Amino acid sequence: MKILFYSTKEYELNYLESANTTGFTVTFVKQPLNLSTVKLALGFDTISIFTADDASAPVIEELKKEGVKFIAARSAGYDNIDIKKANELKIPVANVPEYSPYSIAEHAVAMMLALNRKLIVSNRQVTTHNFTIDKLIGFDLNKKTVGIIGTGRIGKIVAKILYGFGCTILAHDINPDEQLKENYKVKYVDLETLASSSEIITIHTPLNVETRYLINEEVIKKMKKGIMLINTSRGAIVSTPDIIKYIENGHIGYYGMDVYEYEKGIFFYDHSHEPINDPLLDKLMGFQNVLITPHQAFATKEALTNIAATTFYNIQCWMNRSSSKNELVAP
Repeated sequence: MKILFYSTKEYELNYLESANTTGFTVTFVKQPLNLSTVKLALGFDTISIFTADDASAPVIEELKKEGVKFIAARSAGYDNIDIKKANELKIPVANVPEYSPYSIAEHAVAMMLALNRKLIVSNRQVTTHNFTIDKLIGFDLNKKTVGIIGTGRIGKIVAKILYGFGCTILAHDINPDEQLKENYKVKYVDLETLASSSEIITIHTPLNVETRYLINEEVIKKMKKGIMLINTSRGAIVSTPDIIKYIENGHIGYYGMDVYEYEKGIFFYDHSHEPINDPLLDKLMGFQNVLITPHQAFATKEALTNIAATTFYNIQCWMNRSSSKNELVAP
């Protein structure tokens, strides 16, 4: 079986090569999958793609014409893949549903601490030999109310960590977790109650029709003044213009983002020697109370090892003419 890996990044190469224990014929390319690069898949049985690749219906139709039989996503999220079209064309698609939920949960909490204790501002300040702390006052996480939107694999771990800090935890999810209620005293509430009662809100829900722009002006207006908002999930779950508006007027006190709705072609690439024409991102980067990381929350050794291993597990299943337990079916 010949496999083409689209959007291959330097950081993942060693992990992917080590996971190829059965000696598949593998080709790595840096180009993302889109209508212009579909032709690269000619002669390959399987392609592997990442979150910024375009696997929309027109692209999948072209992949079918090129002879591609399988699509292995190196991610948990698959909102960039038209699963319905792939199912119609009988191209199995599998993802990596769980690699290391700890990586993203811990990153979300790290962003809370970095923003709260003004670590970035502090570091910049001391490099100029300014050792005053007048502008570095934070707050205790202990006894603060934190709202968790989405208590799946990642949200559960965030709840566990924050319980250790002594936080009061509210949650919003269509499927409440009884163990979280029992073990960490998590209280499930509607989104409006979570928004109005929390001092910190962290997002851990997948992107779908129901969650797109879930955090918008209407919801933000219900939040407490000075709210800390953390998004390590998907960029389009928040309305970026609304976020900017409420940072500017002081209603949002802190914003941590590891994902960005328009990150495609920006995150994962070095643009230090070329300008980026993105007024929204420029605006966000200009705020002292905004912390931006380039979709790195998943990037731990453990997660990358698991992503590579599961990707090749999915491919091995197909080679053995069997289904992978991770195959995706459209609702």
